[in-house]
Amino acid sequence: MIFAILLMDRPGTAQLRVEVRPEHRAYLAQQAERMAFAGPLTSEDGKTVVGSLLGMDFPSRADVDTWLKDEPFTKAGVYEKPIIHVFNNMWEQKVGFPPVK
Repeated sequence: MIFAILLMDRPGTAQLRVEVRPEHRAYLAQQAERMAFAGPLTSEDGKTVVGSLLGMDFPSRADVDTWLKDEPFTKAGVYEKPIIHVFNNMWEQKVGFPPVK
């Protein structure tokens, strides 16, 4: 089942996010086949990162929690408390996500 995982950054962790980002991306890449979508959330300027939003396929919430506890941004203290819910897509996709940068 797809889980929507909302991860907001703790205040004052912008530099830490930059430092840990290579580990974070490598950890995500290990789960590429589970990934429906993933990317940073930004403020309205489109540049200042404030968190992350992931859509990932896991068998259960316990599996999400297990995966998340070893996620590098989590381990480094970038993220505040995660918000996690099962996501049921009820709308036919009309537009796609922008190209990966």
